[in-house]
Amino acid sequence: MQYDVIVIGSGPGGYVAAIRSAQLGLKTAIIEKYSVLGGTCLNVGCIPSKALLDSSEHFYNAQHSFAEHGIELENLKANLSQMISRKKGVIEKMNNGIAFLMKKNKITVYNGLGSFVDKNTVNVAKLDGTAEQITGKNIIIATGSKPTVLPFIPVDKKRVITSTEALNLQEIPKHLIVIGAGVIGAELGSVYARLGAKVSFVEFADSMIPTMDKTMGKELQKSIKKLGADFYLSHKVTGVVNNGDDVTVTAKNSKDEDVTITGDYVLVCIGRRPYTDGLNLEAAGLATDQRGKLEVDEHTLQTKVGGIYAIGDVIRGAMLAHKAEEEGVFVAETIAGQKPHINYNLIPGVVYTWPEVASVGQTEEELKVAGRAYKAGSFPFKALGRATASMDTDGLVKVLADKATDEILGVHIIGARAADMIAEAVVAMEYRASAEDISRMSHAHPTYTEALKEACLAATENRALHA
Repeated sequence: MQYDVIVIGSGPGGYVAAIRSAQLGLKTAIIEKYSVLGGTCLNVGCIPSKALLDSSEHFYNAQHSFAEHGIELENLKANLSQMISRKKGVIEKMNNGIAFLMKKNKITVYNGLGSFVDKNTVNVAKLDGTAEQITGKNIIIATGSKPTVLPFIPVDKKRVITSTEALNLQEIPKHLIVIGAGVIGAELGSVYARLGAKVSFVEFADSMIPTMDKTMGKELQKSIKKLGADFYLSHKVTGVVNNGDDVTVTAKNSKDEDVTITGDYVLVCIGRRPYTDGLNLEAAGLATDQRGKLEVDEHTLQTKVGGIYAIGDVIRGAMLAHKAEEEGVFVAETIAGQKPHINYNLIPGVVYTWPEVASVGQTEEELKVAGRAYKAGSFPFKALGRATASMDTDGLVKVLADKATDEILGVHIIGARAADMIAEAVVAMEYRASAEDISRMSHAHPTYTEALKEACLAATENRALHA
């Protein structure tokens, strides 16, 4: 079969690239090695983790705040198996939705492992044991990423687990040790902490979510500490031993002292690596760099081989589903002869703990390193009427603006609905708004987004109205 576009991988980047290609009139096929579409994000990442995050938050609120709301419950307990079952139902609905979109847009779906025969030909080793070769004028590699593992951490998927297994545990851990306090570790650690597990975070950096603004990490640690979690920051893991019924983690602290922690499960969340295994890249004239990524032209996202593009986690940049989606649209439109654009500085990052953390633009640390003159304004959620009414008072909004021009350079939010609030900041920064611009726009009262307006007032003339 001959196609205009062949997409290898059906995660958010892949299936969106296929849809946009089809919308533009290109004959399109998509290859997925598993029996369902959606990739890591839908099946063992973004969507299932959010389902469990929501379930655990409902349980925690029922346990700790419902009584104050006048809702009285008895014999409350967490039914983890039902939470897992509900999560599976959410995934199935999303799987069916993507399958429908493929049919709607007349995209041919191949289930099997795709590998290059040459730069225009892909062999599909199908799930039923047969194989088929298809050719395409353009091929988009969108195969995503896998959890990073280290040789001295023996992941057995029973006691020493990755995020994939953490989404399907059969019991609530008594003591969950999380190696890595980044986005994934923070989210899954908070799930089980809210369900009653003792959680210990072991992190090499000196703060949680170390890639984000330092203020966000400090505030998130304060909130998660209220769940009873322990933190071993600036600790380097040196070994993990599965003892059968428990697991021992050894580490070195900042003073080079030995530290030992024992729990019944260890969750390894030290990052993700690009996944290009089995693609037979050499047959297409391609190879990955030292980090396992494919190099692409910054203006087209085309590899060094004409007609082969790559998007998402297999190329440079943050490993984010929405970044891959934007790149999928970008490549489809580039192939169709359009001139699309992506502003990588304005792709937001989100941590779906509660409170949520969301960020866009530059951090305060980055501005200091760059030597850029800036001003900062912040506003606490505890001063918001809406947050007080909902009992979600943890957190703050921090706005960074150019000292001379007042242009917004970065917005960092920790608090209720931060994941949704950050969109206002993205829109403002896309149009190069100043802090004063937002401060002079009417925000409905009472809402969480008033905190953004107040933080902009604080950044503009240090004149927040409610703090």
